[in-house]
This record gives sequence, C-alpha cells and structure tokens, in this order.
Amino acid sequence: MTILKDRARMIRVDQAGEFGATRIYAGQLAVMGDRGPQSAEIRGMAEQEAGHRAEFDALMARRGVRPTVLEPFWNIAGFALGAGTALIGPEAAMACTAAVETEIDNHYSQQLDELEKDDDDPELAAMIDRFREDEREHRDAALAAGAEKAPAYPLLSAAIRLGCRAAIRLSERI
Repeated sequence: MTILKDRARMIRVDQAGEFGATRIYAGQLAVMGDRGPQSAEIRGMAEQEAGHRAEFDALMARRGVRPTVLEPFWNIAGFALGAGTALIGPEAAMACTAAVETEIDNHYSQQLDELEKDDDDPELAAMIDRFREDEREHRDAALAAGAEKAPAYPLLSAAIRLGCRAAIRLSERI
C-alpha cells in the first residue's frame, strides 16, 4: 500500500474515532445531564473531542479522504455505549472513558511511530501528537474520578477496549 493510502486510512480512522468519542459523551450527558458528579468534566472532554473531530473533518476535506461508511453505526453504538455506562453509574461512565482513551493512546502512539519512520507528514503527526496528549489527560482524569470503582471494572474495561480495537480495525478498512 502506498504512503498516500496509508495516510488516508489514518485520517479516516482517526476522524471516526473522534466522532465516536463525541457520541459516547453525548450518550453519557443525555443520561447524567448537568446533575452528575462528573458532568462538567464530561462536557469539557466532549468539547475537546468535537474540536478534534472538526480538525480531522477539515483535513479530510483538504486531502479528499472519504469518511468511513460505518459512521451511522458508530453514531448509534457510541451513543449507546455512553448512555449504557452512565446508566450503570458515574464510575462506569468514567471507566468507559478510561478504557476508550487507553486504546486511543495506544493507537495514536502506533501511528506516530509509523509517521516517524517515513517523516513525510509533519502536519498529521503534529495533530495526532497534540490529540494524544488530550486523550491521555482524559484517561487520567477518568481514573482520578473513580473509574476503577465501577462495578466489574476489569470486565467492563476489557470489553470496551476490545470493542475499540475492533472499531479501529473496521474503520481503517471500510
């Protein structure tokens, strides 16, 4: 596969991930509203993710990269995941954030390693690096807010992380 196609895949999957994150937070806020103990923090994270998505949307438009055809599915699945974890409780909502952001940190780190090898796309590398730092902050904030106190945390976290890895692989290709 050419470098150009690799970069298009990176941009497509990253935009899909940022879109999915906005939907997860929308689902959490739909359940928690402004009364939840972490609502303000979730709202702030959601705004950051919306900014990330807007930057990827603009990059896609400039470079002619098509979005994943799975976006309608990620719309529903992300919202359902966010709402479902918020229904379990605030710690489960934070566990969702910690799990998702752990996988995104890993994913972005792998992409940065690949971009470093080729050193041909400093714009994309800078975006990913900046966004990775935000995702790490989200993960750390979720852990500090009690993510690990969620019911069945190890199982919940593992299931969400597995789902994220599957979503990444599918969005790269479809």
